Amino acid sequence: MKRIIDLRSDTVTKPSDEMKQATLAAELGDDVYGEDPTVKELEKLSANMFGKEAAVFVPSGTMANLASVMSHCWNRGEEILLGDQSHIHKFEQGGISQLAGIYHSTLTNIDDGTFSLTELQSKIRKENIHCPRSKLVCIENTHNWCYGSVIEPDFVDKLEQIAKSNNLKVHCDGARIFNASVYLKTPVSRLTEKCDSVAFCLSKGLCCPLGSVVVGEKEFAERVRRMRKVLGGGMRQVGYVAATGIVALNTMIDRLEDDHRHAAMIAKAFEGCENGAIKVDLNRVKTNIVFVDTDPEVITSDQM
Repeated sequence: MKRIIDLRSDTVTKPSDEMKQATLAAELGDDVYGEDPTVKELEKLSANMFGKEAAVFVPSGTMANLASVMSHCWNRGEEILLGDQSHIHKFEQGGISQLAGIYHSTLTNIDDGTFSLTELQSKIRKENIHCPRSKLVCIENTHNWCYGSVIEPDFVDKLEQIAKSNNLKVHCDGARIFNASVYLKTPVSRLTEKCDSVAFCLSKGLCCPLGSVVVGEKEFAERVRRMRKVLGGGMRQVGYVAATGIVALNTMIDRLEDDHRHAAMIAKAFEGCENGAIKVDLNRVKTNIVFVDTDPEVITSDQM
């Protein structure tokens, strides 16, 4: 039997045997009515891990970010500031404008996933009848398009001081926040301590079949729940899936270190390729993402 090692993305992971067993044993209820005990358990576990008041289980990371932004930018004419290489800006179909009518301004991402705090300060708008109101700053940790880089908590601390002094909230797209936690050997509660909200994914390195979770203050979480409904994310007996999330948070986080080690091994193997057709910058390989540059005269990215 042919075996294929698929390295396209950590989204191709599959549920563990323990997860499959958990789905069979899950207690169920109608989650739209708030009556699914397994979903409630997952949400409570998530909120506790991040040191936040509440959590909301949603079908996808894109919905998690969109519902979060909509819940922070509750009024028309509000604006978010985010990196120009961020997932929300590049790869979520412009949903914040397409569906939510929210304006955004971009900040130039640095290779480490951060951006200049001086640039941030220059783009925060003062009250002006001609302009949208700056309301939210978004970061991404780890940062997908910045080589899987990890954002240190010191940067978030400084960012939060600027945001707070200008009455802005901070949202973290933490799809791979547990990769950052494992890399820095720092709890996610510390990495996101100064963030008003965090969205994290269960279906990447944590191996669940689907799902993301948003955490934040109780009032904010209720807004997210309302936005989830209008976006079509209200699910009924979804404890089957939430059960896999509980297993993931209890058993799958530490194994992310294996993914980081394997990524480094793969990067070193590519570095050893002759004729320079494939190039990898080992200094940029921090977590589970490897960026490979190819010489199109020898091999195209599609062929690769």
